[in-house]
Formats: sequence, structure tokens, C-alpha cells
Amino acid sequence: MADANPSPAPTGATGVLVLADGTIAWGRGFGAEGRAVGEVCFHTAMTGYQEIMTDPSFAGQIITFTFPHIGNVGTNAEDFEADAPHALGMIVREDVTEPSNFRSVERLDAWMKAHARIGLAGIDTRALTRRIRMGGAPNGAIAHSADGTFDIDLLLQMARDWPGLEGMDLAKVVSTEMDYGWEGGIWRLGFGYGEEGREDGRPHVVAIDYGSKRNIFRNLVKAGAKVSVVPATATFEQIMALAPDGFFLSNGPGDPAATADYAVPVIRKLLETGKPLFGICLGHQLLGLAVGARTTKMFQGHRGANHPVKRLADGAVEITSMNHGFAVERDSLPANARETHVSLFDGSNAGLELTDAPAFSVQYHPEASPGPQDSFYLFERFVGMLR
Repeated sequence: MADANPSPAPTGATGVLVLADGTIAWGRGFGAEGRAVGEVCFHTAMTGYQEIMTDPSFAGQIITFTFPHIGNVGTNAEDFEADAPHALGMIVREDVTEPSNFRSVERLDAWMKAHARIGLAGIDTRALTRRIRMGGAPNGAIAHSADGTFDIDLLLQMARDWPGLEGMDLAKVVSTEMDYGWEGGIWRLGFGYGEEGREDGRPHVVAIDYGSKRNIFRNLVKAGAKVSVVPATATFEQIMALAPDGFFLSNGPGDPAATADYAVPVIRKLLETGKPLFGICLGHQLLGLAVGARTTKMFQGHRGANHPVKRLADGAVEITSMNHGFAVERDSLPANARETHVSLFDGSNAGLELTDAPAFSVQYHPEASPGPQDSFYLFERFVGMLR
């Protein structure tokens, strides 16, 4: 990586990353040509890059993968967490290679091009990750040009002008636009996802989609629930018209304090019904805001499939999947909100439950896509409350 006012692009460079502080990193572009601007973060998972790229929580972000070999299992039509990628692009160390996996149907670079997403290879991702760890997640512009021609001044201005995620409501952008009934359970080799979860007799969960991952709904079905999905802006009356037995608050991108403007009044009314409520990630933060806690922008965020979380009830440690750049301030929790989980990386809040309502939430992703499966018990706990 170099500082501002660099020499012309090195021979063979077809991609570049320009940070708002003037740092420039040259590399080899892949996927779509063009440019994009957003927050540059890093992700430590060794697998699941397709699920990560399609996670709506990554809207507005460019992902630096710390694992050097990204793309070596290709892509397929099943490992989507949403209809299309939401991350703006990816930065990797090694060039994308021919895939070696029986489920692969397309190379990662072709998949990125088909979905208009920019990739940048040949970057010292260790140095970039260290910079993010020490200096926080920066704004940056990524560009890919096959002929190696770039307007560095324009890219630098884009990075400096981008307003950042703080204060940005992205849930409306990535949420579903209409109600629908979810169908499909956990993936099984040789069977795919199948169609299940709409049988009579299952307790009915209405999930508010702030940018949900599909595997969350699959895990709710696996735990025994029937799931209906509504937009992020659904009213209390629209939700109750579906006759739910309980409510789910999904993950999603952006600043929870901005999404709270329309989400929190609805959540408070849902709590007043006395029906069980479960939240994940952004849903966890919104539940915290609904009961009077505060959220704050994190310095670098938590993104990976190896985050240890301590369960305070019994001291057990869960290895979890995380993806968040905001957190609930533990010191702001009101008397009726009890902390249930904490991150063992930095001590930040990772879960809460209410003492005066059947409601709880976690900051991490128990659906594990990608990631470990230590926390499926949370889905079973929630569905058990519904019964």
C-alpha cells in the first residue's frame, strides 16, 4: 500500500483501492468493471464467501477477506442468503483459481461479474486488516479497469465524500417489499432445501425483515415454526393481522438508531402483547433501543465465524458467527434488561433478555451461515416459548 500522490499504476495493475486518507493499494481486478464506494471492513471466515457476499447486512461495505484463498470452491445457486449480493465488492490476497468442489457451477470471478460486483486480488490483506484494526474501518473506493486506467483523484474524492454508515438507514433498501410465507428448511445433500414449514399445527412467527438472511428462516422452520415475513416498515396492525404466536426481529445493515425511527414504536407495541419475541444482530440492537438502551458505532466491528461468546447463565463459551459494526452499550441497559452474553474478544454486549416480557436477543448469528452451529438452541428456546 502507498500513500497519496503515487506514481502511475504499476504494470499489470487492473484494480485499485483508494482510502479516504489517501492510501492507495494496487491489485488485479476481477468480476465487474467499474467503481464503488463504501466502508472497508475485514472478515475472518475461512469459508462461506458466497453467503457473506449475499448477506444484506453487508450493504454499503467492501469486504477484505483475511483468508488468502477465496474462490477455490466456486459458486452455486443454493448458497445465497438473499436474491443477489449486497456487499459492494471484495478484496482478496490470491487470484481466483479454478474451483475444486462438486457443488460448483460457476467460477467466483464470473459470478461477481454476472452480479455487477467488483473484486480486487493481489492486495496485502494482512497489512490492510492491520490498518483497519489500528485505525478503524475507513471509507474507500474500489475500482476495476481492464486497461489499467483510473482517475485516482475522482476515487479519492468519492471516498472522502461518502457519508459513512453512521446515521444511515439501509434496512428499507434491502427489506422485502411485500409480505410472504416462507417455505424451505435446512439444506440436505441430494435433496436441497425442500419445501416445508407451512404445515398446520406449527406455531406462527411473523419475522420483520430488516435485511434478513435466509438461513435464519430455515432454522426457525427446523425448530418447528411456521414463518411469515413482512417488510421493515410494516405497522403493528399489519403484523397482528397475520395472527402471530410470536415475533422475530431480523439482522440487517446500517445504523440501528436510524432504523429505530420507525422500527422502535412498532417493537414497543409488540412487547405489550405479551407474545414471545426473538431478535438477531440488528434486531438485537433494535430491541435494546426499544427498551431504552443506546447503540454505538464500533471502532472496527466484529465480522467472522470464530468469535467466542460467553453465556453468563452457566459460563459456557459458544463459538459464533458475527457481522456487525454497531453494538448495544452494556452500561445503558435498563433495569428490566438483563445481559445474557458477552464477547470474549472485547467484552462488548452480545445478548440480552427482558425480565418483564418474554423477549430476548443476541448480537451474533446463531443460524451459522457461514459459521459454527453452537447456538441452534436459541431457535429451539424461542419456538418452545411459542408452544
